[in-house]
Amino acid sequence: VQLQASGGGLVQAGASLRLSCTASGRTLSSYAMGWFRQAPGKPREFVGAIRRDGGSIRYADSTKGRFTISRDNAKNTVYLQTNSLKPEDTAVYYCAAAPSYSQVQFTPNYWGQGTQVTVSS
Repeated sequence: VQLQASGGGLVQAGASLRLSCTASGRTLSSYAMGWFRQAPGKPREFVGAIRRDGGSIRYADSTKGRFTISRDNAKNTVYLQTNSLKPEDTAVYYCAAAPSYSQVQFTPNYWGQGTQVTVSS
């Protein structure tokens, strides 16, 4: 499956962005989907993940309450709504697909290219 992320940009602190990740090659409903991010000089960080049917979602503590993951399997797209953005949210955001979902682990098989989110103070 090929994943294409979009929606990043330069915003001020407190603003919102909605990132999208569209799949091609296979239907998105075959996969659990997740979002990660990587800030300069830091390791890639888990943001959150959503089960294939959207019935279960989990988030990293750093984004819980501000970020929301959703999916529209009919559109082959998963979303990351980011609210109340902070300068420390600045990173390249990646979407990823995994064959399974659990509350404790998310191990992708496929990665999309990243989309840059920059939050100015």
